[in-house]
Amino acid sequence: MVKDDKFISLIKAKIKSYESKINFIEEGRVISVNDGIVIASGLTNVMSNEIVKFENGTLGIAFNLEATHVGIVLLGKYDDIQEDSPVYRTKTVASICVGDHLLGRVIDPLGKPLDDKGKITSHTFKPIEQLAPGVMMRSSVDVPLETGTVMIDTMFPIGRGQRELIIGDRQTGKTSIAIDAIINQKGKNVKCIYVSIGQKNSTLARIINTLENAKALEYTTIVVASASDLSGIIYIAPYSGITIAEEWAKNGEDVLIVFDDLTKHAFSYRTMSLLLHRPSGREAYPGDIFYLHSRLLERACKLNKKNGGGSITALPIVETQNSDISTYIPTNIISITDGQLFLQTSLFNIGQKPAIDVGLSVSRIGSAAQNQVIKTLSKSIKIYLSEYYDVSSFAQFGTDLDENTVAIIENGKSIVELLKQKNLAPVSWINQAMILFLINSKLISKIEINSIKEFEHFYLEKMKLTKVYKTILQKVKIDDAIYAELKEITEDLIEKFKKGGKA
Repeated sequence: MVKDDKFISLIKAKIKSYESKINFIEEGRVISVNDGIVIASGLTNVMSNEIVKFENGTLGIAFNLEATHVGIVLLGKYDDIQEDSPVYRTKTVASICVGDHLLGRVIDPLGKPLDDKGKITSHTFKPIEQLAPGVMMRSSVDVPLETGTVMIDTMFPIGRGQRELIIGDRQTGKTSIAIDAIINQKGKNVKCIYVSIGQKNSTLARIINTLENAKALEYTTIVVASASDLSGIIYIAPYSGITIAEEWAKNGEDVLIVFDDLTKHAFSYRTMSLLLHRPSGREAYPGDIFYLHSRLLERACKLNKKNGGGSITALPIVETQNSDISTYIPTNIISITDGQLFLQTSLFNIGQKPAIDVGLSVSRIGSAAQNQVIKTLSKSIKIYLSEYYDVSSFAQFGTDLDENTVAIIENGKSIVELLKQKNLAPVSWINQAMILFLINSKLISKIEINSIKEFEHFYLEKMKLTKVYKTILQKVKIDDAIYAELKEITEDLIEKFKKGGKA
């Protein structure tokens, strides 16, 4: 009887401590699969942008939430996904790993490594879709981001936290400008992210090799969605990149991010939308195409100290057809960004590199963050170039020109030649100041056009040895005394160069 009592009490204790645990796995069924799009039923409670998982391990994003079915954008292979195969909720939205361990790495938009440097181990993941910081979280842009390209830093300066569009036809040097900007951040405490959107693998390999040779890869993360990837992977690539950048910005760091290019991103979104039978509008793009890029680029800003104090500077790239910037995607992104650098095919073909069109390019807030020395010396450069382009159009008719017009043309030709710059050769701000002085003082017109680049090298090498060069490095502005000293030294160097002086 005692044994029975013990047995009964033991059973009662077990019953009392018993806890029922039921694991609910929400499962749907595939209705159809085609071109990277799956239509599934049964996922009643699925969230927008939630990651779903298929039986073969492939992931997808719940994109269209309809009353009777869900439109899913696939993020992997779908050869063995068939009708009536199961699909499961994960109850998590699309996320990516963030942190310093991503520096020097090449990853896909899901955070998986594409290089041979081993696994990426991270315990910090952030959703790729996040709200842009509000107005009260932001600070004014007042620190320059030096690109190393003389034409940009002097005439269309970019500040940390600015969004500057690079736009032009294919093969006009858009990517080269962005890569030069990344290389120029070496030693400036700026982390960089290059988002490759729908590019060929051969092009990407060349870019990675360039950054590696310049020792710029060590502070750069490359997010890759290649041309052979599904539309879903290409679609999430820029959002993954900006999410990585946001984590650094919230920790008080400055970040430069390049989106190369958003035209292909818009193409991928249009493809997805058409396959999902969303209503199409202008140029077959869906009605929310503007929101696609505005919610991306608005996340690039300068945060105030209360919210971390970091910044994200965005350089989105857009490709045009026949230099037409009035088409749908270019006009949308121009209206979102804080300025644009327009590259002209005609200028590129005549050897003006970078082929930036002075008349159609603008930086709306960069001058507020410009170096004071550069700001003082660059005031006249746009005027000289504008006069040159206006007058040179008449000169081609072969009419008689007065002395003043001839002088404007010759001065303009000298400036254009001086501003030419090779790829992967960023120029420091102090050397840019020396070049601007040559333009500002019109002394460059004393050198023959064919000898200008040779003189530039000679001039900069000699100026580095002078006391005034070191004084400008330490000063915040150029006064009349320094200007007069610069003029005297420059005139002397011009005479020496003409007599056969060598650097």
